Amino acid sequence: MSGLPIRVRLTLAFAAALALLLASAGLLLYQHLGRSLDYAIDQALRARAADVAALVAQADTGLREAPPNAFVSAGNDFAQVLDAHGHIIDETPGLGRTPLLARDQIANVHARPLPIKRAYRRNVPVRLLVLPVHAQDKRLLVVVGTSLRSRDTALASLRRELVVGGPIALLLVSLIGYALAAGALRPVERMRAQAAALSEAHLDERLPVPAARDELARLGNTLNDLLARLRTALERERSFVADASHELRTPLALLRAEIELALDQPREKNELEGALRSAADEVDRLSQLAEHLLLLARLDRGALRIRTASAELTDVFESLAARFDQRARAAGRHIHADSGTHLLAVDRVRLEQALANLIENALRHGNGDIRLYAVEVGNAIELHVADHGPGFPPGFLHHAFDRFSRADNARGGSGAGLGLAIVAEIAAAHGGTAAAANRPEGGADIWLSIPLAHNRPQQTRSVTTASR
Repeated sequence: MSGLPIRVRLTLAFAAALALLLASAGLLLYQHLGRSLDYAIDQALRARAADVAALVAQADTGLREAPPNAFVSAGNDFAQVLDAHGHIIDETPGLGRTPLLARDQIANVHARPLPIKRAYRRNVPVRLLVLPVHAQDKRLLVVVGTSLRSRDTALASLRRELVVGGPIALLLVSLIGYALAAGALRPVERMRAQAAALSEAHLDERLPVPAARDELARLGNTLNDLLARLRTALERERSFVADASHELRTPLALLRAEIELALDQPREKNELEGALRSAADEVDRLSQLAEHLLLLARLDRGALRIRTASAELTDVFESLAARFDQRARAAGRHIHADSGTHLLAVDRVRLEQALANLIENALRHGNGDIRLYAVEVGNAIELHVADHGPGFPPGFLHHAFDRFSRADNARGGSGAGLGLAIVAEIAAAHGGTAAAANRPEGGADIWLSIPLAHNRPQQTRSVTTASR
């Protein structure tokens, strides 16, 4: 059943429901007609029994008169008067002097009328009504009856019509239902065919959406939105591949040039040291890019494990300040680290990686001094990295933490747009968030909000590295 097309399954379900409905309606109609015929027959028998009983009370029955008479019509109706022993007192012609009631039936007749729903006279089904009367100084039984042949013929005719016409009606309505289901699903087939024809080069095309505002139209709009998101993701990935290729090509080319230049001819010691430092810088860029790509791959696979442990925030800031001390002094800039002593339950390696990305971002794109500071907000602590650079371009803040997004989309811009995305992922892994803003006095302020394990406020310490 599950392997059949939807239109066939809908038709079968519709046909099954319709068959049940037709069978129930046919059964109710058949029973209603039977009850109606029985009611009409019973009413006629009561009226006829009352007429015969009135005639018997006058001591002059007259049932033996030749038809037509008032008590027989077209040979289907008959009447008989019996005494308490079953002897025939009077009867309509044609009964053959045979009592209509057996002795056990006579014994069951008491003061109330006794209906006999079905009996047989000369192999013909009949219905009888026995009415006890007291006349002529004795107890008599008035028996009236009628043939059930017309009733049975009417019910048999209805049965034939239901048995023959029901399946025909079911087949015709099922065919109409199949056509309606096929027509209703035709827009889905058009969307499927269009989707099957799509390729990576034509993701900008849209699926045909029905004009009606129904479920199929909503499905088409949802699929078109999905295609738009896929197209955006594919464009971002293509841009990322191009930027990553450029990021890899540039340090590799510089590294090769430095090595070839160093090997081209004998060099002084200071020249060789400069070449090695430049090569080391390019190797650092390659290593950082590879580390970012590996981390994002692990996040996508859900394989990144966060091992939380107690960490002093002051120790984290001091470690980061020491790590970037040389680069800051080389650029003539300062790194100020201000923090209260807080005990955080974090993965220190990942937290330092996130903060290092923010410091790297400030050194690469900002100007002036860099400040690391912490602010308590409710049950969380915000770890800020602020600079005095140009800040973020207008309209970039709302997707600054998206993967592959870069404030400078030019090919020559540095960075692959992964640093802030990794910061947001690490913050989320700790149950926190990441945010960014432009400072009123100029520069960018980026922070992580990390839930506090418990708070131990102490005197604020300041660690500053500066060029000397």
